Parts: sequence; structure tokens; C-alpha cells
Amino acid sequence: MSAIQDLLSHKTDLIDIKKIIEDNPWIIKRKQQCIISPDSDGLLSGLLLSYYLEWDVVGFYDGKVALIQKDVRVLNDRVCFIDIEIYRKGVRSMGHHMFSIYNTKLPDEWDKKLKFCIQPNLLRGYDRKSFRIKYPLATIHLLIKILEESGIKVKLLSDGIFPLLFVDGTYNVMFKYPENVMDWWRYLQVQNSRILSYVFMNGKFSVFELMKQMDSFFRERDSISIKNERGDRLRISTTSGDPYNIEKLDSGFYQINSDATRRIILFLSLLSKKTGWTFNPSKWHFTDLEKYQFEKSSFEARGWRINQNNWKRLMELNPLSWAMTSQNNIEFTLEKPDRLPY
Repeated sequence: MSAIQDLLSHKTDLIDIKKIIEDNPWIIKRKQQCIISPDSDGLLSGLLLSYYLEWDVVGFYDGKVALIQKDVRVLNDRVCFIDIEIYRKGVRSMGHHMFSIYNTKLPDEWDKKLKFCIQPNLLRGYDRKSFRIKYPLATIHLLIKILEESGIKVKLLSDGIFPLLFVDGTYNVMFKYPENVMDWWRYLQVQNSRILSYVFMNGKFSVFELMKQMDSFFRERDSISIKNERGDRLRISTTSGDPYNIEKLDSGFYQINSDATRRIILFLSLLSKKTGWTFNPSKWHFTDLEKYQFEKSSFEARGWRINQNNWKRLMELNPLSWAMTSQNNIEFTLEKPDRLPY
């Protein structure tokens, strides 16, 4: 038996969407405000929420820079982060990264700071030892399941299957880790979801046809890309953490520059055409933004091994967000020099 099969051998748990909604009713409320990750998962999630629930996308956060519409405060019960977990009491967020490293060594404030966080690995009690069977899909897939379960009639055009397989490399992960993907399909009860069963259990496509259609989607994405900037994401910082594609206005606020805004609107329009989820420009805010800059670091950069002592050191730093990106590294963000607008 392989290591993954051994880890999965006794799994019988099923997701309880009703409990998620009961604990986090904000996720299905109308006319909320969200700050999203500026990649394909965040953008798809923002498109879904803006179309079905009339949410406003009021900011972007990539772990180094946050751009948030002026006057927005993150402790407001109408505001949440989508596709990124935020480790702050009272802040609403939803993500899917490997987040708990040692379940037996959690800080006292853990539950309070994550009370309003929707997180599939936390729902299943996964920590570092479960890294090989961590959630392999994207935020958008869980979000669709939640909206459907709440009674919202989510629809998807036939071509919508391709961005939903593209997002976060889902298409690649399905073929690389089939045992784990199928276990998560079981956990999510994908067969009971009209949209997810169409995306993941569609018998219409041969492998060859699916590859052709995915390649076509890649080419459409590439037509929006420029050097050092893929068309499926909004770049707001450099590798070193400096702001990027951002301009300061005479008012003292900031905006995403016109070229970057044009490209991301092209990608959102592509997603809209494929999915049938109408892109409404009035729901997306690219100007009159406050800029917040943070320090991003990692265990590798600090020469730390992943062990219980260094996990405790990380928690003592009170990081804003983090993710275990490999079995040997954790990337994390410290709330300095700036702090979020509370």
C-alpha cells in the first residue's frame, strides 16, 4: 500500500455545509465586500460572488502588499478575505492552504483568531503530517458547493469547465494525485453538486479532447499575458515585496495602473464568457485604494527547519497569514511596517 493510500485508508468523513453556513453566515449574505488574492482562484471567486450575491471586490492581497478601497475596515462584518486565511480575531476569511502545522501545539488564541475562517484542511483536522493529502482543489470549488447547498441556483456554461479545471493547477493535480483528489471529491460529495459533478465527472470528454480544450484556454490566457506577467493574475508586488503596477493619485490614494487594469478586465471578461457569470465593472474597484505593505518571509529564508520549536516561534511572531508551501517550508507574512485597516 502506498503512503497516500495508507493515509486515506480509513477516511469516511463528509463535509457538513450546513454547519459551515451556520458558523459563517456571512459567506452567503448579499452585498458584502471582499478582498481577494490577485490570481485566477481569487478572480474566479470574486466573479462568482459579484454575480450571484452582488458582492463588491474592494481590494487585493498577495501576502506582501494589500490594496484596499478607502474607508474599508476589515473588522466590519460586511468585509471578508477570499482565497487567503487571515489570522486575526474578528476578521472573516476563506482559504485552502495547509495552515495548521502541529495540531498538538496550537496557541491559546487559535480558535478565537480563526473563528470566522472557512478552511477545508482545518475542517478535516489536517496538519503537517497530512501534507500529502491536503486539499488539492481551489477555493472556487468549495465556494460553489457552499452556494449550491444554500439554495442559490449556480449555473455554468459548457465552456466553464475549462477555467474551473485550470484554476490553481487543478487539471494537473487531478492526474498527478488521483487518490487524494478522489478522496476530496468523496468528502465534498461532488456527485450531489450539479456544477462540480459536471466539472469533475463529465463523461463527454476523452482525455485527448480535454487536452485540446485546455490547450485552447491556455492560448486565450497567453494572449493577455506580457513579459513577467501572466494573463491570469494581477501582479501588485515584486519578488522582493515592492509595490508593482500601482500609481499614487493626487488625492493621496492609489490605483492599479491602466495597463494592468485593462489586462485583468480582459481576463475577467474571458472568465465571464466561459462561465456565464456576468462581469460587472461597477463591482470591481481598481482606484481610490489605500496601500499597505508587509514583510513576507519563510522558514527557508530564515534557515529554520519545520519542527515544533520553530512552529512556536512563528506563532509568537503573530503572523497575519501563512501557508505551508512544501514539506520543508512555510511562507508567512508579518504585519509590518503597515497594519491592516481595522
